[in-house]
Amino acid sequence: MKKNLISALVTAAVMGAVAVPALAQNVAIVNGKPVPSSRVDALSQQLSKAGRPVPPEMQEQLKQEVITREIFMQEAQKRGLDATEDYKNQLDLARQSILIRELFADYQKANPITDADMKAEYDKFVAANSGKEYKAHHILVATEAEAKAIIASLKKGGKFEDIAKKQSKDPGSAVNGGALDWAAPGSYVAEFTTALTALKKGQTTDTPVKSQFGYHIIRLDDERAAELPKFEDVKPQIAQQMQQQKLAQFQEELRAKAKVE
Repeated sequence: MKKNLISALVTAAVMGAVAVPALAQNVAIVNGKPVPSSRVDALSQQLSKAGRPVPPEMQEQLKQEVITREIFMQEAQKRGLDATEDYKNQLDLARQSILIRELFADYQKANPITDADMKAEYDKFVAANSGKEYKAHHILVATEAEAKAIIASLKKGGKFEDIAKKQSKDPGSAVNGGALDWAAPGSYVAEFTTALTALKKGQTTDTPVKSQFGYHIIRLDDERAAELPKFEDVKPQIAQQMQQQKLAQFQEELRAKAKVE
């Protein structure tokens, strides 16, 4: 009798030891089917990658989401929806998307953008954009005759800003009296740039400047050395741009190597 009691206690202890890890491995058992805890981890990681990390207090809600998905999935399987051609096609497309995403992530991990790479790119940007910036006003009209009449009016004392508001065809600047923001000369079409950079501070063009947009009357208000952003301020944007360029090059290399018949 005593021997049987000890045997029962040992058996219960062993079964209990097995049951605890098994329970820890599963979130729940839905209709007799275990729902593994790994699904919660996978969903949490997926949300984090999408920029929505799950705080500790939301873990229970995440578990309930996984359980609910299992309930719905079982019902779909019961109805045979996982055997349809449409489901199989969508599953294949999803598998492709996930695998391609993993490929690109693996490539970026193996080919990181270094600080030296970003600094070199920034230095190229500085070299291409250094120099002067100009602040100006302009009036845009459709015909040369209109432009000449405005220039004559300005010489007689007409106010540039008032004329611009009434007659300029440039919707972006007309409401501000023809005012343009500080900009590098390369920001404008060639004809505009040539005329602008030939002016002295406070001077207005004597003749209409023809471009693809019409006829311009330009007044140079001020000029200064180009103010470029600091490296640290634009570092994230440079990194993103360089990663995209590098990934695009990788994709092109794969296409070029592939034998497509």
